[in-house]
Amino acid sequence: MTHELLVIGSANADLVVSADRRPGGGETVLGGDTEILPGGKGANTAVAAARLGADVALVGAVGDDPYGSVLLDSLRGSGVDTGLVRTSSRPTGIAYITVTPDGENSILVSPGANGSIEPADVEGIFDGVKTVVLSLEIPLPTVERAVAAAADAGVKVLFNLSPAAKISDATLAALDVLLVNEHEAAWLLGGELDDPRQLLELGPKAAVVTLGARGAVVVTEDGAVEVASPKVEAVDTTGAGDAFAGALAAAVTAGKSLVEAAEHAVKVAAISVTRRGAQPSYPTSDEV
Repeated sequence: MTHELLVIGSANADLVVSADRRPGGGETVLGGDTEILPGGKGANTAVAAARLGADVALVGAVGDDPYGSVLLDSLRGSGVDTGLVRTSSRPTGIAYITVTPDGENSILVSPGANGSIEPADVEGIFDGVKTVVLSLEIPLPTVERAVAAAADAGVKVLFNLSPAAKISDATLAALDVLLVNEHEAAWLLGGELDDPRQLLELGPKAAVVTLGARGAVVVTEDGAVEVASPKVEAVDTTGAGDAFAGALAAAVTAGKSLVEAAEHAVKVAAISVTRRGAQPSYPTSDEV
């Protein structure tokens, strides 16, 4: 099985509840009806790329339960190859998501089957692959082994460092593109994002910092380029960063420059926040 774009990451069922506000400590707040939607950073990224026409497969794990079926149906229906998604004895990962009227969300993730993805699962899978995308809702040793194996195979490595975690200097140095939001970038740099060009001092060849509604900044050895986002009215920001990651990876794999890829990705992410849910909100190339 050969695909130009390989995504290694999580697959979660998103249990989404709308609420006027988030509860404080010890407080109960009534919300709306629960929606069960396909999500997870890895699955989201793969679906976003596939809907834009990319040739993509996902490496991941789901449980042998109804939530796993929801995820597999969404992936396959979007054109993602699931031959490398295995069934785990652990339950499918679940993200508990609260969405407020301004479209902002707060998320608690129970990793479940995602925690069973092992370094052995990423061996011998990079033949014919142009780009691999990774994120951090799966075990860190697996991610770091995948980065090293992909780099050794000459595959372009795009690493979405989310949720933020400490990774080795060797892993950072093997990255072609480090993708972070502004909060993750500040965490990496010790608490302040004074100059995104400082990210290259950590080792990656290039970096992209997403800035929410303001767009993104692309950082290369030639300097930093700001990419503005279209102005839209947000309904639900769940999965917008993953939409950006998938679109960025699809464009890079198709031969676009990193700036061109980011210009495309901000449009995809902007469309996604005007619709509810993560994967169900992702546009096709024609819509973009």
